[in-house]
Amino acid sequence: MPATNAITYEFPLNERIRVFIRLEQLFLQFAHFSAGGTVADKRAAISALLDIMAIFRRNDLKSEILKELERQSAVLNKIANSAGVDTSKLQDILDELAQLIQSLYAVTGKIGIQVMESDLFQSIVQRSSIPGGTCSFDLPEYHYWLEQDDSVCQKDLQHWASPFTDINTAIGFILNFIRNSRSASQEVAVAGFFQIALDKNQPFQLIKVNVDKSLACFAEISGGKHRCTIRFMEPATDDKRPSQCTDDIPFTLTCCLF
Repeated sequence: MPATNAITYEFPLNERIRVFIRLEQLFLQFAHFSAGGTVADKRAAISALLDIMAIFRRNDLKSEILKELERQSAVLNKIANSAGVDTSKLQDILDELAQLIQSLYAVTGKIGIQVMESDLFQSIVQRSSIPGGTCSFDLPEYHYWLEQDDSVCQKDLQHWASPFTDINTAIGFILNFIRNSRSASQEVAVAGFFQIALDKNQPFQLIKVNVDKSLACFAEISGGKHRCTIRFMEPATDDKRPSQCTDDIPFTLTCCLF
């Protein structure tokens, strides 16, 4: 089914990919809202940036991303001489991988530490734990910044986000490869239920489910690296909770392996 007519649900099969997808979503939100011109846009951009910083504080992301890039490079080098491989295209990909790896190794210290140590950001973090805690009377300096010209705010936002540029690029590269590593298969969930058994000897990374938008249901995926269950659920209404569909639901399934 064409992507434009489908809703895609993803289920990461390890913690590394789970964190990468969360960061990808936050980087997309930051890019969207930082281009906006309203105070609400600026607040949403700052909120996304604070969430990005919080993930970086809790995870050794540089190390995790380098491990994944080097793993992908090793896999691609193994298939370089296989029959049917476009060696020119493969070399371009390997060159891009090598450049990303080199850029990340060149980064010293904790990524984004200068932004994290900013007095303004520390005050915003502290007040953000309080519902509505970043009003003008709470943080007049933040209020002053929010009221500056769009060009000033956008320049500041891009500067604050610049330490994460290489990370963003690397995550996009990694996830794109994983998502496109295998072809999708056409499946049917009988009475809204489908189960997948995964080969434990294969490094599966991600499950992708595409469902036609015309179907009034959503995919609920659970499980782990050996077995996953997909239940198609009817959305909640005023008088009942979500419930499993009784109809057979056609969908496309991709078990991403790269």
